[in-house]
Amino acid sequence: MNYIENLTARYSELGCCENEIFDAVDAITRMYHNGGKLLMCGNGGSAADTSHIAGELLKGFLLKRTPSQSELEKLTSEKEIAEYAEKLQRGVCAISLTEQSALLSAYANDVDSDAVYAQLVFAMHKKNDVFWGISTSGNSKNVVLAASCARALGLKTVALTGESGGKLAEICEVVIKVPAKETYKVQEYHLPVYHAICAEVEERLFGDAK
Repeated sequence: MNYIENLTARYSELGCCENEIFDAVDAITRMYHNGGKLLMCGNGGSAADTSHIAGELLKGFLLKRTPSQSELEKLTSEKEIAEYAEKLQRGVCAISLTEQSALLSAYANDVDSDAVYAQLVFAMHKKNDVFWGISTSGNSKNVVLAASCARALGLKTVALTGESGGKLAEICEVVIKVPAKETYKVQEYHLPVYHAICAEVEERLFGDAK
């Protein structure tokens, strides 16, 4: 199944950002094959969305993602984990920066609350990583600074925003602008969009693990 085409069949108004959704899938798929990880951030409901996305990518979403034979051989060689080996599932390394509460609170208190996500990107980034910022306005300062930091460091940058794109549209390479302005309406589009991205990525990477 092509999950992006299925998405736009169910939400025809999202056809305006279909190409960008495919671009995001391509970026995450390449990232995985190149040994990179996904660094995500947002605020409020968008922060919760980044945790949701990480949950869909780090384990099976629509597929079981059984470990490969070579992985199973390694796992079953260790007594303590052997009986659980077949319960483990292949995943995409995806990190919600919003969950680093100790660092976020310390940095905001000691240094600058606007740069908390930029600090995490700077500290955690490696070659071939992808940055994904979510902001309904596209103008959340801490997300914008993180995106700018990611671009400066050579990371692929993805944004999920409302229809204006805001400042993130000026910074990020891939900008998915859903056709809504009001925060709650933007968020209502964001969920099916990132579910489709997660499903399509999973199919491409783990479609042999059905």
